[in-house]
Amino acid sequence: MTDAALDRAFSALADPVRRAIVARLSRGPSTLGELAEPFEISLQAVSKHISVLEDAGLVWRTREAQRRPVHLDAAALERLTAWIDRYRLEAESAYRRLDAVLAASEKKTGKEKQT
Repeated sequence: MTDAALDRAFSALADPVRRAIVARLSRGPSTLGELAEPFEISLQAVSKHISVLEDAGLVWRTREAQRRPVHLDAAALERLTAWIDRYRLEAESAYRRLDAVLAASEKKTGKEKQT
């Protein structure tokens, strides 16, 4: 995933309404009307939120007769998760090394006090 794509995705997810829409779509496709129900905003506002999520590559729309359901792109979320996990794993590794150094230091300090 390019830096620009990451920027668009994280920017899209910075909005609480869009995060709630993503959470709802994780349960399955929904129409704009279904997505708008829990919010006190217009269908046009929900449509704009969906457009931002589409531009970020997080959702797509299909046409089924009179319905235009919105679908979550699980693969896009997996790419975001992989990017986050890479840095999470690096941070965890650094913390484990620090814990080992601190444990060794405490063990050494404990031995020095006994003598």
